Amino acid sequence: MINRRHIRIKVMQSVYAILQSNSDNLVKEEKFLLASIDRMYDLYALSLSILIHVQDMANSHLEIAKKKYLASSEEKNPNTKFTENQVINLLKESYSFQQYLEDKKLNNWKQDDEFVRIVWDLIKESDEYSRYVSTRTSNFEEDKNFVLFIFKNIIAPNDKLADYFEDQSISWVDDIPFVNTWVVKTLNGLSATKPFKIGDLYKDESDQKFVLDLFRKVVLNHEKFDEDINAKTPNWDADRIADIDLILMKMALVEFLNFPSIPTRVSINEYIEISKDYSSQKSSFFINGVLDKILKEYTEEKRIKKIGRGLL
Repeated sequence: MINRRHIRIKVMQSVYAILQSNSDNLVKEEKFLLASIDRMYDLYALSLSILIHVQDMANSHLEIAKKKYLASSEEKNPNTKFTENQVINLLKESYSFQQYLEDKKLNNWKQDDEFVRIVWDLIKESDEYSRYVSTRTSNFEEDKNFVLFIFKNIIAPNDKLADYFEDQSISWVDDIPFVNTWVVKTLNGLSATKPFKIGDLYKDESDQKFVLDLFRKVVLNHEKFDEDINAKTPNWDADRIADIDLILMKMALVEFLNFPSIPTRVSINEYIEISKDYSSQKSSFFINGVLDKILKEYTEEKRIKKIGRGLL
């Protein structure tokens, strides 16, 4: 499921887009934001389902080899350890997962099976595969470890797959690292005694509400926050402050004033960390300094009302 940090990143990107385009169609931009988050689930499902298609391709090759006129004894009695991998079979046998793929018409790997072939070829060439099929018996943990190896070392870092995903949806460019972590967490959590069930995108309704509340309040109040930020940066020309830095600080200010359950230090730390990935090298220090000054002023003016002890 999506976490609060990635929600903040998606909101930051949408705020940047609407401010840069000078659009005043808030409803349209909100729909785009929610759709871009929903599409993350498609990327997650595709990243998992390629494992099923690789296994199917491996099985097809075994069946073709069996039917060769001069098939060897190994081809007639092949090692089926990978084609019977229990972890991949859990994904294949999951009703909720297969229903999601069908409902969303995510048949990419049937249409673009050259990427399945790329992954399968890399698996076959790996030393880990040779070790895995050096025996014909396996247990669930061995199967899981091998699938994790495939994903971490072959699928996740594959540039051709990354380019393919980017071609499918430009919003996936920044989602890939998060989704890769999500897939690894999912695979690690699979159990031989429990069917795989695809979960919810959001942890709960409050996270889903957080998306639009944060976006709306930043967009509708960004000019007012300009005044607060300018007052704390008198030696800075407004044009010298990076657009992303301004947006991140405004998002933090919205959280200070409008989200009573989020500690102010959590907000500051989250936006400092995001700035390290999306802004300049010195942005984190700049953002931290400005937010500390504004927080002090807001606190003295009793503008911040948080629920619970120690949330300031």
